[in-house]
Amino acid sequence: MVVAGPIGPGDAPQWCDRVRRAARQGDPGGEVICDVSGVTGTDFATIDALARMQLAARRAGGRIRLRDPSPKLALLLQLAGLADTLGLSGSGGQPLRKAEQREPALAEVQEAVESGDPAV
Repeated sequence: MVVAGPIGPGDAPQWCDRVRRAARQGDPGGEVICDVSGVTGTDFATIDALARMQLAARRAGGRIRLRDPSPKLALLLQLAGLADTLGLSGSGGQPLRKAEQREPALAEVQEAVESGDPAV
């Protein structure tokens, strides 16, 4: 399934209908591959529509997997915490590192206290 163009707040129901039909036509529990390379919007209306599409697919017995999102869309999905939920694959952006993969803190921060500083 190809998802393209800007996705506005009122577009979610029609995309959900398309996903439901595709999920019902495929194998039970199967994936609906959504090529999102043509999606031009990178806003929360787009994210909301994609999340609703996943919900519609799951209710129809399947799931969606997003293919080839733009780097901006991939980053927004990751920041929103939906990259795994939406089956993000072939992202143009670098995946964000999890907290345990980040660099460790350099050292403890110690503040010097000036004798003339007022108490807070």
